[in-house]
Amino acid sequence: MKVHEYQAKAIFAQFAIPVPHGGVASTPEEAKKIAAELGKKVAVKAQVYAGGRGKGGGIKLASTPEEAETRARELLGKRLVTPQTTKEGVPVNKVLVEETIDIKRELYLSIVLDQAARLPVMMASEAGGMDIEEVARVTPEKILRVHIDPFDKFRPYEGRKLAYGMNLTADEVKLASELMANLYKLFIAKDCSLAEINPLVVTTDGKVIALDAKLNFDDNADYRQKDIFAMFDWFQEDPIEAEAGKLGVKNFVKLDGNIGCFINGAGLTMSVVDLLAQYGGRAANFYDLGPDPQTENIVNAFKLIVANPDVKVLLVDIFAGMGKGDDYAQGIVAGYQATQSKLPMVVRMFGTNADLGKKILAESGIQTYLATDFADEARKAVEIAKEASRR
Repeated sequence: MKVHEYQAKAIFAQFAIPVPHGGVASTPEEAKKIAAELGKKVAVKAQVYAGGRGKGGGIKLASTPEEAETRARELLGKRLVTPQTTKEGVPVNKVLVEETIDIKRELYLSIVLDQAARLPVMMASEAGGMDIEEVARVTPEKILRVHIDPFDKFRPYEGRKLAYGMNLTADEVKLASELMANLYKLFIAKDCSLAEINPLVVTTDGKVIALDAKLNFDDNADYRQKDIFAMFDWFQEDPIEAEAGKLGVKNFVKLDGNIGCFINGAGLTMSVVDLLAQYGGRAANFYDLGPDPQTENIVNAFKLIVANPDVKVLLVDIFAGMGKGDDYAQGIVAGYQATQSKLPMVVRMFGTNADLGKKILAESGIQTYLATDFADEARKAVEIAKEASRR
């Protein structure tokens, strides 16, 4: 899960990580007031769940409160397109108005989980302010790494090693290594999957400040990070995915096709999505029903899928292992009844009570096409979708 920059910086401040002074505004008038209180040149920064804001025009400078108001008006209520968004962009409902900093140097600092090493890794680079992927490709020697034992503390010498590697002065090394230790404390305490500062800046008066802040959190930690998960901005998501989150439908991703998918198992779902493409079709969604066929969850997911006007056919592929085939089938029938959908359905079901499940679907009055195997379901779904699109 992500949070906005202004929220990440508020969390940074809780862990004694220096950030610029500023405030968040939802209206141009609020932006003007914040700029007046700061009493200096400010940056007006669109708050969106996407990087590359500067390249997309999402960060604007203002010399006066009146100019800050104008710049905020240019952003608020608009959709920002960056290299990391779709062509439709993402909505800007808030802006961060903060003081500008006299920068001496721009650095990079982050902590992520190294899946191969199964350890958190802190990465630092003197090439801050750039895409770290580009730095890794062109000048990999500029990226320094330290793996951290989660059963131990981040050791001061590890911070000094990274700081000296970024060619900082002795005074700057002390400040930077303290910041690194605090960033690691935050990373662990808040169940982060990413903590990134790009750029981390050294100011002309010798301070080390997080000019930007990005925090991602482990979705599985929602039960113990309730205050953070309450910050999630549903307006940044696709409307259908946002609705899925509100309904408690997990593992749902909207795609751009016209074949609605009800499948249990993430691996099976990805395989079906690929197979549909191989046969000339496209899935309208990724959705893993999971092993527990709760009727309420199935009905909620069904509502999301059939609400998509592009969907022409449903593809149901169920391996009934922990959950029983008849329970899945009853949930699907309930979904049809709740939405009064007339969409045809291609079904492949096997495993526990699969025959009973297929019987329930066949006798439900739903236009059902039984598939004999993996390829057969893809062929039938693609053919039905194409025929429906030609009408």
